[in-house]
Amino acid sequence: MSKAPATERARLTPVGQESPDLLQDSVVVTRMDEVVNWGRKNSLWPIPFGTACCAIEFMGSVSSVYDISRFGAELVRFSPRQADLMIVAGTVTYKMAPILKRIYDQMCDPKWIVAMGVCASSGGFYDNYCTLQGIDKIIPVDYYIAGCPPRPESILQAIVDLQGRLSRSKA
Repeated sequence: MSKAPATERARLTPVGQESPDLLQDSVVVTRMDEVVNWGRKNSLWPIPFGTACCAIEFMGSVSSVYDISRFGAELVRFSPRQADLMIVAGTVTYKMAPILKRIYDQMCDPKWIVAMGVCASSGGFYDNYCTLQGIDKIIPVDYYIAGCPPRPESILQAIVDLQGRLSRSKA
């Protein structure tokens, strides 16, 4: 008796009695958290809140030289309802604080906030009556980037670190 090729044997196998080796190529088993986290991790949509020199460095990080799109964050949005990652780049004054809070409130959950540069993180060397000493006084911050201004590589590292957190979080 001659043996039929594997494709012919698959055609001759009755429905419901497929061999396990045929199903290995067509079935993926995973948890829902992992699928959702994979999607969130690889499709971050940032909204820049740029007020000073750090915003120029953010523009450099989305350019073709540093290519933030390698990490799934190339779709920069300017509407808070379409973004899930806010990058606050630069000095925030007390007059701008309610606007920043309102934009944060308009973002859909889940949302993540990055304080880019020393001014957004702690007020920088602007320790005066009109400068907010860190945006974490009004909105929660998930990641701080040091520097004045930080290099584009630091921004990319923040995206990668945030993606690591997202892959370990609960959906």
